[in-house]
This record gives sequence, structure tokens and C-alpha cells, in this order.
Amino acid sequence: MSETVNILLVGAGEINFGSVEGPWNHTLRLEQILGPRLRVVALIDLDASRATAALDAKLASPAAPAYADCKVFPTVTEAARSPLSQTPHIAIVGAPPFARGTDIPGRDLELQLVEAFPRCALFVEKPVSSGPEDAAWRVADVLEKSGTLVGVGYMLRYLKAVQVMKKIISENGLVVMGTNARYVMAYEWARKPAWWDKTRSGGPIIEQATHFCDLSRYFGGDVHLPSVVAHTVQPNEAPGQLSAKRFDEDPIPPENRLPRLTSATWKYRGGAVGTLTHVIALHGNTYDTEFEVYADGYRFKLVDPYGTPKLCIRRPGAAEEEVHVFKEDDPFRTELETFVDVVEERGSRDRVLSSYEDAIKTYELTWAIRRASETAAASYA
Repeated sequence: MSETVNILLVGAGEINFGSVEGPWNHTLRLEQILGPRLRVVALIDLDASRATAALDAKLASPAAPAYADCKVFPTVTEAARSPLSQTPHIAIVGAPPFARGTDIPGRDLELQLVEAFPRCALFVEKPVSSGPEDAAWRVADVLEKSGTLVGVGYMLRYLKAVQVMKKIISENGLVVMGTNARYVMAYEWARKPAWWDKTRSGGPIIEQATHFCDLSRYFGGDVHLPSVVAHTVQPNEAPGQLSAKRFDEDPIPPENRLPRLTSATWKYRGGAVGTLTHVIALHGNTYDTEFEVYADGYRFKLVDPYGTPKLCIRRPGAAEEEVHVFKEDDPFRTELETFVDVVEERGSRDRVLSSYEDAIKTYELTWAIRRASETAAASYA
């Protein structure tokens, strides 16, 4: 590895450049991690005006030297045809899921990148795709055969609180009995019509609750997919009426609108049971999220993993739970810093906590929940 770390950015949107709506901002973390070693050699986005605006903002910032040689391209093919200032070491794939995760032409970013830059590691956002699960497995096979290092952005695995839970379970030889995930969304500021259309966004489980489905699998293991059962509150039902929407939902066909509540249960292959409740209900912009793990003698409860995580632990023989608060823990930075270290061969690939294959299993679970809930909803009609 050279003194610089050469980055190719795919996507000029909020995943790579941030927004007021959320904490995603991969370029900011890379600037913090690498400092003067960072070199962004290319930015790929079909929207030339958006890409140029994003680059211009960086060139006007203190991080400008890292972007001085960056070129903007509409496609991976165009980038591969042009001589870049340096060969990229890492591609940060922040394009929308409809553009990746398959072997379908035009929706195969990973395959394009492997062909164009065969020595480049890939850091891919979640979910891995919005296309067929079997196509994602075919992509995984190509990535495996090419020896490409791939990490997927399930950043909650890197939380200090999550790793404390993992350590206690391992040190005490515990066998997980069950997981319980609860995600209550504040929807008032969710004003993008595409998000509310499940044919475009994938729906609230595939697009949003995917992090909690992944965290569930991280502790519970592989899921017996035929065991998934799910029920929903639909938008046309009395409990599904929302009073604080700030956009017009009428243009979205009724059958494409998001369920307001999804409740799912499943059986892990190791014997444990998992549950998930996702609700679109709260006003304002403060979410309410909790995740629990149960084992003999223990209960772990992770509160507010997206904000200031708090871990509550009930141990054997304890009348009261112990509470740990983790301030200023940035899992986005931790996951990217870990990935960069592994690319630079400063650690085993096992340090990448979410592999591409493992992320597909999470993707399969989210689809199983959506399909089970739609089947159940159709039976009520």
C-alpha cells in the first residue's frame, strides 16, 4: 500500500456526502481517518450537476487537497477508459440499491467495478440490492472467485455497546435464547414520495429496518426463512391513518403504499426465536429504537443505537440492571477505519464484521418478512 489511500466514490448523494436528515457521510469519515493521506481520484454519478456540486463543495473546504485530482464520470466504464491520477485502492459504493447487487446489465455496479479495477476493494452500502436475491448470490460468487475484499455498511455491528454484548456472551459461554427488535419511526420529516412507495424504496423493512434485521442475525445466527410469520397495519385500515404527513400520498397506488406497522417473528436455525416490530407512528424527528437479547440468566437491552447508545444488562442474581452509556461513539467511522486497516493489511479479513455473503442473508430475511406480511394482508382482504 502506498503512502496515500486512493478512493473512488460511486454516488454523489447523501450516503457519501451527507445530508441534514441523517448521519451518513462517508467522505467526512474518510477525511477524519486518513487526513493528508486521502486521495479521491474519481467520483461517478449519472447526475453530472449533482456530482459537480458535491466536488465543488469539497474543493472549497479545508479537505480540498484530497480532491484536487478528482475527476467526475457518469459511469464506471467512462472512469475505466480515462487515465486516473492514481489507481484506486477502495471504491465506496454509495449508489442506490437499484443500481447494484445483481448481474442484470445496468444494475451490476459491483461486477462493473471488479472488471474495471480488479485490485480495488469494495465498501458497499446496505441493503445489498433491491433486485432478486438469487442474482445477489451470483454477484457474491464472482466477488469470491475474484478475491475482492468486500464490506457492507451494517455499522451497528461496530457499536461499542454491541461489542460489549458479544464479549459477555462469549466469555460466559451463553447460548442466545431470543432477540427482540423494536423500531418506531418519526415520520413527519420523511417527505420523499419515493420512500413511501414500496415498489421504489423496497418498503420499511427492506430499506429501513434492515439494520435491526442484521443486528438480530448478528446475535441469533442464520434464520430458518420458511418460519417467518408477519402481520401489518395497512394504510387503508383505521389504525393506519397518519395525521402528520407532509406530502401527498394520493398519487401512490394504494397497493404500493407502506404498511404503518409490521410485526414479525421467526425461528433461528440454532433454536432461538426472533421478533421485530417496525412502526411508522411518531411525530417530529426523534425515533424510538431498542434491541434486546435474551440468554440464560441474562437480558441485554440496547437503547437508541443510532444516537447515544445505552446498554442495560441484567445479570444472574442481580436485582437491578447495570447501565452503560456510550457517548460520542461513531460506528460509521469505526467500520470505515477497520475496512481501511484491512485493505492496508493491518489485520485479518475477519475484522470486517459484515461480509457480502452475510449481508445477502440479511437481505433474504427482510424480503421474507415483506412477503409473509403481504400474504397475510391479502388473506384479510
